[in-house]
Amino acid sequence: MKMAFILFDSMTTLDFTGFYEAVTWMGILKAKETMSWDFCSNKKEITDDRGLTMKIDRVLPDLSAYDLVFIPGGLSTRQLRYDPDFMSWIQTARDVPYKVSVCTGALILGAAGYLHGKKATTNPSAYDLLAPYCEEVIKERYARDGNVFTGGGVSASIDLGLFVVESLTNEAVARQIQLKMDYPYYTAGLRK
Repeated sequence: MKMAFILFDSMTTLDFTGFYEAVTWMGILKAKETMSWDFCSNKKEITDDRGLTMKIDRVLPDLSAYDLVFIPGGLSTRQLRYDPDFMSWIQTARDVPYKVSVCTGALILGAAGYLHGKKATTNPSAYDLLAPYCEEVIKERYARDGNVFTGGGVSASIDLGLFVVESLTNEAVARQIQLKMDYPYYTAGLRK
């Protein structure tokens, strides 16, 4: 499984790192064969919403080469959804098997058309912004509709990561990772 983590200026880093920490354990534990991931953006360096600067491995790669694309949130998603170059790049994920977002990353998935006819969630402060893009806004920490997974606000990224792990492997692997992360809050058991 090959994952693309989409990073961008003014993103919220916990949206990314909570999910990243949980799902990359699948590779460490060899719960999924040939796990790999890339840090992708539309530029070589990004700065998050608190001033942390990160170097990017892959600039504007064709996202169709991945099995899972992940998009975090942050205030900048409100503008990025109207950026034709950025959205054109996100559109290259059209045929990617799994699309995942945390927080207002759902606005990017929605603007790309990936939430049409689906149920999704986002940060509670952005439920109204998400509503035009999906069939129904689910007011939960995480949601799944087919091959699309969405998470609520910021810290929900950890829960969503464990839920994706459980969905792609099984409850035992999710529990093992939950213990390794010393994260007592996730309630295992698939919600369909």
